[in-house]
Amino acid sequence: MDQELKGLRIDRSGDGERRSSGWASKWILIGVALFVLAGIGATAYKKLTAALEVTTVRAQAQQTVGAGGRAVVLNATGYVIAAHKIQVASKVVGKVAWIGVEKGDAVKAGQVIVRLEDDEYKAQMQQARGQLMTLEARLQELEAGSRPEEVAAAKANVEQARADLENAKVQLDRARQLAADKVLAKSSLDDAQARYDAAVARVRSLEKTYELVRIGPRKEVIAAMRGQVEQARGMVAFAETQLANTLIQAPVTGTILERGVERGEFVTTSFVGERGAKGYVVTLADLNDLRVELDISQNDFSKLGPKQKGVITVDAYPDKKWDGVIDEISPEANRQKATVQVKVRVLDPDEYLRPEMNASVAFLSDEKAGAAAAGKPVVFVPAAVVKNDRVYIVVGGKVMERTIKTSGNTPQGLRVEDGLIGGEDLVVNPPAELKDGMKVQVKQR
Repeated sequence: MDQELKGLRIDRSGDGERRSSGWASKWILIGVALFVLAGIGATAYKKLTAALEVTTVRAQAQQTVGAGGRAVVLNATGYVIAAHKIQVASKVVGKVAWIGVEKGDAVKAGQVIVRLEDDEYKAQMQQARGQLMTLEARLQELEAGSRPEEVAAAKANVEQARADLENAKVQLDRARQLAADKVLAKSSLDDAQARYDAAVARVRSLEKTYELVRIGPRKEVIAAMRGQVEQARGMVAFAETQLANTLIQAPVTGTILERGVERGEFVTTSFVGERGAKGYVVTLADLNDLRVELDISQNDFSKLGPKQKGVITVDAYPDKKWDGVIDEISPEANRQKATVQVKVRVLDPDEYLRPEMNASVAFLSDEKAGAAAAGKPVVFVPAAVVKNDRVYIVVGGKVMERTIKTSGNTPQGLRVEDGLIGGEDLVVNPPAELKDGMKVQVKQR
């Protein structure tokens, strides 16, 4: 091994080193170029094969045959509403002292739901009752007439006045005789005459007073006092009514839909402030009396008639159905919407139906549907999914282009006569670059 080690020598000519370093640089450049080309290719491939993001909506199918095999002449959508929705307000102004209901509670007609503070109304009622008692006592006094003691006193006054008159007459006669004998001065005679005239006037006045006391008050005075008593009774009744109105009762049997006030809030009968006084205390409705409110296009209005029957469904419970009948048709059309409002009464409402739910009504004809129409659904789609009589259906992450045939626009959307069966997921507002078979990604339904 020592001989072999001694035989080893280092080549210092440099040719081999330059050759090896040159080949290494070339291979490095080639590797970098290949890596860059691979990245560019991968990016281009991703862009070419990337899924296009789209928004979809599902085609809705509605049956053309209803209960009992009757043909469906029209399908319409609307909302469930309470036939009589009541905002219970207060008749008096006051502050809420107590409220005994919550949202969703069932109440009966006449049940007290809110109580207002009533101290002021109690005081007003007490004041009105006191005024009534005063006037009633005065009326009783007038109706009873003068007491015997009052009549006797008036008669005594007349007799005394007559005695004074006799005395004045004697004094006058004496003065006249003395004046004739020129013993008494003329002025003394005039004084005696004046006393006599005053006595005569006093007797006449007391005689009339005695007669009035004996007869009693005039019937007109009694009638006027009776009128004041009736007015006072009306004030008492009004005060009692105001006090009773501090207890707010449910006008009908129903369910509380909204609780509008809290304890300590002020309730008014005039203005309604956003942060101030409230104009009503609760909102309630009878949920056993429901309607479906629909806006029917004027083009389809001729298909309906009074008392026409229909089948009601709601989005929340698509497997449940309720019978209905047209209960109200608006006497005028809506010019802006070109529709006529129709209300369908729910014949058998239950706890599943709630106001403001989306609802659909399939109106039935009086005749049974033929065999050809049995089971054939009517499909409705939004106008935004149709482009040049074509739609794009999303299936398994890809789109399928399909030609459809429509027969006009309805409140439910475009009616599709051919090309769809219902339940398909359709691309909304298809972009220009969308092609048949292209991969897509649904970002919103």
